[in-house]
Amino acid sequence: MDENKILWKKCTEFHGHICGGLAIGYKAALYAIQLLGLQLNQEDQLGCLSRDEELVCISENDACGVDAIQVILGCSVGKGNLLFHMTGKMAFSFYNRKTGKSVRLLLKELPEGVVKGSSFGFYESSGPEVLFKVMPTTIQVPEKARSFTSYVCEECGEVTGANWIRIRADQKLCLDCYKGYDRFRV
Repeated sequence: MDENKILWKKCTEFHGHICGGLAIGYKAALYAIQLLGLQLNQEDQLGCLSRDEELVCISENDACGVDAIQVILGCSVGKGNLLFHMTGKMAFSFYNRKTGKSVRLLLKELPEGVVKGSSFGFYESSGPEVLFKVMPTTIQVPEKARSFTSYVCEECGEVTGANWIRIRADQKLCLDCYKGYDRFRV
């Protein structure tokens, strides 16, 4: 079985089904590898490309394609190298921390005659250069993930990371318990 079939199989097993959205993420991940000059080796086919935070993806959606990016590139929320900038666009920005290279891939509109319900075949059979507009990234590469001290919310008693604690009348409160002051928010 060739390496692309192995990767596709891993993506579909992880995602749970085959769909156009998964195909989009699959093609985006492979295109990012090509554009950023990354190399998959035999070990990567069994694991993932990014062992730590050397490769970062900022996805502008939370759709099916993100699963393929996780499988192929090893980007994950828990590792801190998969972040979301929710714009509703089928766009992905990829950053290689080692080289400083980055690229934003924006899905192009479907060609005339291809309807959304039957788009899987189009996504599966088209090369990434047909599917994506290659653009410079517009968001700076985020800093590496940090660990924070935890505090107990003085209202609900739940443990919360320091970066999410708010202070009200000298009380440390989690975001659920903190009621901010904003005269302009209705």
